[in-house]
Amino acid sequence: MITIAWDVDDVLNDLMRVWFDEKWKIEHPECGVQYETITKNPPPELLGISLEEYRASLDEFRLSGKYKELTPVAEVLKWFEACGHLFRHIAVTAVPIKAASVSADWVMCHFGTWIRTFHMVPSPRKTDSIPQYDQNKIDFLKWFGKVDVFMDDCEANIVGCAQAGIKGIVFPRPWNGNRSTVSQVLHSLGSLPSHPRALN
Repeated sequence: MITIAWDVDDVLNDLMRVWFDEKWKIEHPECGVQYETITKNPPPELLGISLEEYRASLDEFRLSGKYKELTPVAEVLKWFEACGHLFRHIAVTAVPIKAASVSADWVMCHFGTWIRTFHMVPSPRKTDSIPQYDQNKIDFLKWFGKVDVFMDDCEANIVGCAQAGIKGIVFPRPWNGNRSTVSQVLHSLGSLPSHPRALN
């Protein structure tokens, strides 16, 4: 079976949208930015803050209990319910190590029927002192060696997929160039061959 790796935040869920609407905009009502105009991720420059301030706010949201309340992207969950059994699935995410258990719990709670393994590349924080095995998700995928397709909202990661011999698919978000709908992108998975070798 073909193995699909799924990014978690902003692919399986709407982290950026919910954090922006339910935390950032509430705490900064003067902010004139709209979610649909967030053309960079991470977006600290658009918000007039530092990367550290942005990460601190996002981490606070993750650890506040709000992350656990995130609902899956409806179209994605619907696709898994209809077609998930046709593929193997893993989760691959960049998340700070202090929030990894929260992310893993969320994935298994909502997608554990299909996604059987959770993998994380720690998103760096100044307070962390941990071994670094991979620089990014692509390094992990190269090491793992079993993924055929990677779904991610970061175009740079999708470009890197080619170097790893993996078919990359950009999940549509305001900060990337994919202007397809989520449903159209998920529908394209139906045209994948049934055997991994046929992808090459």
